[in-house]
Amino acid sequence: MRGLLWLVAVICIILWLLGILGFISGIGTGNLIHILIVLAIIIVLYNIIAGRR
Repeated sequence: MRGLLWLVAVICIILWLLGILGFISGIGTGNLIHILIVLAIIIVLYNIIAGRR
């Protein structure tokens, strides 16, 4: 399960970087970029906290 969460976090970060750099353009990408980075941060923090148990 943790491997899948790391994969989702990495995908979110990559999409966020592509959006910031302008490779993904569109009307709703401004909000999408921020949602992706928040999701990625939450997933990474969850993995760090759950890994210490």
